[in-house]
Amino acid sequence: MQCIRKINEDLYWVGAEDRRLALFENIFPIPRGIAYNSYLIKDNKNILIDTVDYSVGRQFLENVKYVLNGEKLDYLIINHMEPDHCSLIEKLTYKYPEMKLICNAPTVKMLKQFYNFDVDSKVEIVKEGQKFSTGKHEFSFIMAPMVHWPEVMVTYDITEKILFSADAFGSFGALNGNLYNDDVNFENEWLSDARRYYTNIVGKYGAQVQNLLQKASNIDINMICPLHGVIWRNNLQYIIEKYDKWSKYEPEKTGVLIIYSSVYGNTENVVNTLANYLGENGVKEIAVYDSSNTDVSYLVSESFKYSNIVIAATTYNLGLFPKVENYLLDIKRQNLQNRTVSIIENSTWVPGIVTKEVNKILSEMKDITILENTYSIKSSAKNNEYDNIKNIGDEIIQNLKTKI
Repeated sequence: MQCIRKINEDLYWVGAEDRRLALFENIFPIPRGIAYNSYLIKDNKNILIDTVDYSVGRQFLENVKYVLNGEKLDYLIINHMEPDHCSLIEKLTYKYPEMKLICNAPTVKMLKQFYNFDVDSKVEIVKEGQKFSTGKHEFSFIMAPMVHWPEVMVTYDITEKILFSADAFGSFGALNGNLYNDDVNFENEWLSDARRYYTNIVGKYGAQVQNLLQKASNIDINMICPLHGVIWRNNLQYIIEKYDKWSKYEPEKTGVLIIYSSVYGNTENVVNTLANYLGENGVKEIAVYDSSNTDVSYLVSESFKYSNIVIAATTYNLGLFPKVENYLLDIKRQNLQNRTVSIIENSTWVPGIVTKEVNKILSEMKDITILENTYSIKSSAKNNEYDNIKNIGDEIIQNLKTKI
């Protein structure tokens, strides 16, 4: 049975949902599932924009067949060649043999890497700013390399002022029947997954996102149709401003994120005491996460959110606790910048290892400020050491005041 949505007179959503998949890209937990968006425009020439993951291929093909209602599929625009969006291309070429593939030159190379059909006979290559008409609708193409693959482009329907944005402006989460941003409480129900999606998948490429945002600012956009998540049909500036902030590595909140490891609870006790001191002294935005039971994708996302980060870690096998090390390497890979960090270490054998290893990784990142006050716990904190926690807390509070 078909499962489609009519967006306007000519445009249809023909995507599909997947709530069975546990890990997106076999790495990121998606407890709310994922939506694979694809769009079909009926015109003098019928045109499909991107496909879906093979796992939901049957539903997708039924949707396309239903909307076409016996008509030909003339064109497929390929904005992005990642398999969760290109898996059905070869099957479509067999099902609709007259279909041409609209894509850029780097995409042609990837098509030949993924598939065995005669690519050269199928493709029509487009370049930056080139126009393409299907009758009523005229399209132009904007190249967006490294947002977040090198071949990515976005497609602009000049007629309807709709931006088909590839992986930009997307989110984790199945749509659950609510196709549009104003169908949901985005701030409370979707923003965290949109942030986690951006920071972990696109986050490294802030400069390239800025380049795309600059290009997009020169066109009039009424609607944004991404390949994952809700369609934006109003309040577009909200999500554009989020992308602008994330891609500039500017924190959303002036507040404190505490990431810790604690093998037997002693470091956790210090973290709780610090968080309590911060809250008692007026800090409103505080988030605390145990690195051992929180997937690192959530920690990366929260790191893009807050201005100040506290790393509280134990030594492990004469090194840095592995989960904390993994977190630090991840935020380094995602190019996180413009943050202020405080360090707390706990060591029973050899003090100084945690501070040394954390400093080493942070020194390889851009615009990271490390506050002076540190606290080296020797196995467990004693009551007479409370001033160490207070000193760290006071320094954080003073630093926060400079950012308000």
